[in-house]
Amino acid sequence: MLAVSMMTITASASVSGAVTSTWTTAKSQIQDIVNNVVFPVIDVILAILLFVKIAVAYLDYRKHGQLEWTPIAIIFGGLLFSLTAPMYVWTII
Repeated sequence: MLAVSMMTITASASVSGAVTSTWTTAKSQIQDIVNNVVFPVIDVILAILLFVKIAVAYLDYRKHGQLEWTPIAIIFGGLLFSLTAPMYVWTII
């Protein structure tokens, strides 16, 4: 019984050490991919969505006479968040 419990403790300690060492070696690669691929793709999608929403809001304003700012402000806030995220997201993680 004692031998089984000692093997379990040793196995769990080595697994956590392996996971930790794998994360530290892969962290820089993950950061490069996310900073250079994922965030720019999100930025482009949000920028296109923002311009489309502004155009639709303008056409809606011409048709109905009232302008809806809330969706435009939400998309703009998301764009600002995704543009500035690479500066601080890695300190959080």
